[in-house]
Amino acid sequence: MSVDTFIPEIWNAQLLVDLRNRHVFGQSGITNKDYEGDISDYGDTVRINHLGDPTIGDYVKNTTNIAPETLETEDQLMVIDQSKYFAFQVDDIDQRQARDGGQLLTKGASNAAYQLAQTADVHLATRMAAGAGTVMTPRTLTSPDDAYRLMREFWVTHETNNVPSESRFVIVSPDVYSLLMADKRFTDASQYGDSRMIRNGEVGSVIGFRVLNTNNLPSGAGTGSFVISGHPMGMTWAEQIAKTEAYKQEARFNDAVKGLHLYGSKVVRPEVLIACDITVDEVVTPSP
Repeated sequence: MSVDTFIPEIWNAQLLVDLRNRHVFGQSGITNKDYEGDISDYGDTVRINHLGDPTIGDYVKNTTNIAPETLETEDQLMVIDQSKYFAFQVDDIDQRQARDGGQLLTKGASNAAYQLAQTADVHLATRMAAGAGTVMTPRTLTSPDDAYRLMREFWVTHETNNVPSESRFVIVSPDVYSLLMADKRFTDASQYGDSRMIRNGEVGSVIGFRVLNTNNLPSGAGTGSFVISGHPMGMTWAEQIAKTEAYKQEARFNDAVKGLHLYGSKVVRPEVLIACDITVDEVVTPSP
């Protein structure tokens, strides 16, 4: 593929599809894009209004005079504060010698989309952990039962905070997932078999949580990482591939491509998010 056949609008759309196919934190069902709107440049601001609850009072027949109150709103600002780029070139000779040389630019763009998705996912994970309304005491898990007990603690906290039971999730690191895999309460197919759409990184279900596995969780204070549980209403974000350009470098015989990814995020409902710093130190019992 040469610069002459490059169509920016088509590439922009394809890059976004690739990004959304590879997000864990950035996908629907984990975060939301309720306020995405139009994003055109770095520094754009999305204003989010939160409507307060009305007061509930006692009514006494023939006595109570009802005076309606004015509902208050609370403004939150989400700023498009992340601006990431990629740029690569393919020499004309390399394109001729490669078996599928005409696809080198396309494959390079796909690889760029993957790297952009990983970068955005780490950003979202870090911001979600930092903005969680409940931060549990750090702990060490030494057995599958410890991991399952942690899931129960998440469940109790969500119930206490009146978090909707539908769409709850928990995102774990591979070492925590390995503990869950050793527990029949997690691996039993009857705990998971349904027709729901499987999310990127989704590996199972436990006591009502969709369980997702990723390496993109932020590191904890020790050797482990955070585990995050929540509901998609907790965090919103917005993204756009703002620009994708193909060009030839003046001093070389090549095709080059560069792109710009803009995004921002905001924890808007911290009360539905839980973070816990976890270290796994599994105690393995020798076989008899």
